[in-house]
Amino acid sequence: MADAASPSAPPTAGVVVVRRIPLVVTLNRPEKKNCFDDEVCRALAAAFRDAADEIEGCDRRPSSDEDDDGGDGIPAAVILTGEGPLFCTGADLSGPPNPLHQSSDLPHHLRWNPVHQMEQVGVPIIGALRGHVITGGFELALACDVILGDETVSFRDTHVKFGLAPCWGLSQRLSLRIGPGRARLLSFTARPVNARKAHEWGLLDELVTEGDVLDRALELADRIGCNDPLMVRRYKRAMVEGGGMEHRRGLQRERELGLAHYLEVVGDGMTFEGAKNFISDGDRPRMQSRL
Repeated sequence: MADAASPSAPPTAGVVVVRRIPLVVTLNRPEKKNCFDDEVCRALAAAFRDAADEIEGCDRRPSSDEDDDGGDGIPAAVILTGEGPLFCTGADLSGPPNPLHQSSDLPHHLRWNPVHQMEQVGVPIIGALRGHVITGGFELALACDVILGDETVSFRDTHVKFGLAPCWGLSQRLSLRIGPGRARLLSFTARPVNARKAHEWGLLDELVTEGDVLDRALELADRIGCNDPLMVRRYKRAMVEGGGMEHRRGLQRERELGLAHYLEVVGDGMTFEGAKNFISDGDRPRMQSRL
């Protein structure tokens, strides 16, 4: 893994950003069950916006002979987690974020919407969850590309219980993960779902039964970082853009992005060399999948 961790935001801000590869963003209000107020929302949005801007800036810079691996030292992945025994219990009801601002599509409001800023990040976001994942915390988790959790995880959507409207994507993303029937069952009843059922339904991509879930997320991020970093970012772009389209149009978009990639790289004479060298290397380690 990369350099040693060094916090770049004070713990009192409610969010700690640790600058390393990968980038680790931690909700840091364990005494408040990691619930978020306006300050925390702004800190989260700023952390993800900074990451997105850095990655986009790297992709726009022309490659050079000195730096031809596509990495430029940017994070291979971003990990979102919570300090202490649980992930996030939603909004701090003693000082919640302004729901009119969080529901708005105006640019100056979207700038401070953490889930919108997560959507702009060009590398995989891994959620490392423990304990309660409730309502707004549920929406933060669903904005991750990959969701890991240990056996203490419990998801719950309480919007209907308290007359609150979802505005960070829960009404749309949950059904994409577990199907419309199960999503309606959870959201209309406000019933919790435990870790094993969440894994069975596809809400948790991996149930971590041995060791710490953050350690597993760091391990997974390292595995992502062993691959071609430019292709990881472009693959995510194809998934995100195509996934928001009708199926046939999504396939067309994949071809468009693939053509643009090969027009850029096929002339370098090295396009397939990495794959050929990997296949022909009889001494390379054969890793066992944990999927």
